[in-house]
Amino acid sequence: MKKLFIMLAISAVIASCGTSDKQTPSEPITDAQKDQAARDTANYTTISWTDSTFLDLGKVKKGQIVEVSFPFTNAGDKNLFITNVTAGCGCTVPEKPQEAFPPGKGGVIKAQFDSNNQAVGEHRKQVFASANTKPNREHQLTFRVEIIE
Repeated sequence: MKKLFIMLAISAVIASCGTSDKQTPSEPITDAQKDQAARDTANYTTISWTDSTFLDLGKVKKGQIVEVSFPFTNAGDKNLFITNVTAGCGCTVPEKPQEAFPPGKGGVIKAQFDSNNQAVGEHRKQVFASANTKPNREHQLTFRVEIIE
């Protein structure tokens, strides 16, 4: 078990140390690599939410499925790993980014909101993201929607 842990740590370091003049997409990383980065505070970085952690989607017709996007940038000096993404209720299905985000690079946390079984009126929904970030590892992303007939 200790050898596996060391091999994963070495793989993460090697993957994060490569340099290239070409812009290439980041490779997907394993959950074990994400968990390791999340446990080791030496690997913590900072995240900058490009727009806001609150979005107002306005009016949505009942039954419509809406995609919600929260763009971010790694504002620190270590690779950023999104370790978990969950939603506050079953009407919202989040998508967890699988790749590592090097310093200066950005990504998007996406979710789909299904208004089908929601009551007419205003709703506020949350998406929760965990990452290897300081000062907080947990990030609450909120959106507002008004469901109409």
